[in-house]
Amino acid sequence: MGSPTDLSTEVHLRHSLKRFDVPVMILSALISLDMVGEISSFGGQTFTWLLVLALLWMIPYGLVTAELGSAFPEEGGLYEWVKRAFGRLAGSLATIMYWSINPLWIGGSLAFISAQAWSSFIHPIGDGTAGDFIFKVAFVLGSVAITLLSMRRARVIFRIGTYLKLILAAAFLVTTLVYGIQHGFHGIGAVSWSPTMTGFLGLVPLLLFSLVGFEVPSQAGGEMTNPQRDVPRGIAIGGFVGILVYALPVLSLLLVLPADKITGIAGFMAAVNTVFGVFGPAASVLVKLAVIAFILSLGITGATWAMAANRALAVAAGDGGFFPYFAKFDERTDVPMRVGLFTGAVALAFMVVGVIFSGGDSAATFTVVLTITISTSLVAYLFVFPAALRLRFTQASTPRPYAVPGGRLGMTIAVALTTFWAALGVWVAVFPGTLEHLFGIDYAFLDAWGVSRMRFEVFTLGTLGVLTLIAIAGYLCGRRVIATDENPAALTQPTLTESVG
Repeated sequence: MGSPTDLSTEVHLRHSLKRFDVPVMILSALISLDMVGEISSFGGQTFTWLLVLALLWMIPYGLVTAELGSAFPEEGGLYEWVKRAFGRLAGSLATIMYWSINPLWIGGSLAFISAQAWSSFIHPIGDGTAGDFIFKVAFVLGSVAITLLSMRRARVIFRIGTYLKLILAAAFLVTTLVYGIQHGFHGIGAVSWSPTMTGFLGLVPLLLFSLVGFEVPSQAGGEMTNPQRDVPRGIAIGGFVGILVYALPVLSLLLVLPADKITGIAGFMAAVNTVFGVFGPAASVLVKLAVIAFILSLGITGATWAMAANRALAVAAGDGGFFPYFAKFDERTDVPMRVGLFTGAVALAFMVVGVIFSGGDSAATFTVVLTITISTSLVAYLFVFPAALRLRFTQASTPRPYAVPGGRLGMTIAVALTTFWAALGVWVAVFPGTLEHLFGIDYAFLDAWGVSRMRFEVFTLGTLGVLTLIAIAGYLCGRRVIATDENPAALTQPTLTESVG
């Protein structure tokens, strides 16, 4: 397979990420308040399943990624982990699926929910109008622009985004308490907390997508000061704070609004609008400020993910796993500029396709695009978790500053749990309603998605198919780089070092 590419040497990456930046970057990626409304629409069982997955998904997921990130702290972590375990083609497939989250998410659900929040609470712009397009284009360009900054500058923006989310969540919690004292809560007794199979199958992909992000800083492992120490500690802090920031707003939202009034596209901001009524005449201004903070935090969340995944894709390109054109890092900023621009172009294109696809129906577009994003992201994890187990055997001599407790058995259990949840999430996201049919549960597809099954599957499977073809084509093209690196006389092409930087 050739030797791994040492990008920290090739492009002299600066160690910009310090101890505090790792948990901040994790929280910037992990917390996405747009998901609060979507998952809360399932009622009280959302909170129940959230606690279950916190134990059976987040803990093993955190343990596995802490070991990988501290033992193999190279730039483009995810690609390096999978490549070391299963080869370049597998690394390319996993990286493309992981990278594709970002243009689909930024140009899809994040742009749509931001536009809907602005239209609902600040100024109506209408679905599919010129103003709607202008807003969404501005959102996409703003988010992508962050990814083109150096890590030294971007980490400041990550902090701003994280602080905005924490402040907004805290303000919502405190205001909800005041609202409950003044007007009475919806009532814990009036909410059904019992888990159901219907809720489980509907919530699995949404909750899994909400509770990911531990590996994000490791994509910039070559830019960390001390990844062996900071990655495990950052994951522990980020996981604890992240689950609280999800669980408490979900609980508060359920106590303020009935489940039938909570919608995925505006559930969280609808609850904010309700409880902020306690501020009287100032409520309107405060809600508008909350909406602006909400939109900014969404844009920064998308940028955090994209900035990390762009690096993984650039590393894959430099190592012969993807088109060599995308391998170049800017010498002044350490940014994979070509990948960043490619991400922006795909995000804009996907935004336009999303609007056309659902005829301007933001709610339908939001749910369909969110599902596609979930499916592509969880496919990537189906490579990552087994890679961690395989590396325990194939590279057992590699020093592991942090290791999953319990030796190989402990790692096997952690990988089995995480792989099971990821596989279940992929199936439910790509083929919704099939498991419900297996368990004898009624499932009205058109009512649930607003589009026909045929149209849904064409859009979803088509997206996954195109991404797979892109990964294979990139791998085949990248093989020429490997051949040149191993036998310079074989091809008249720049060497790997020249391609990377």
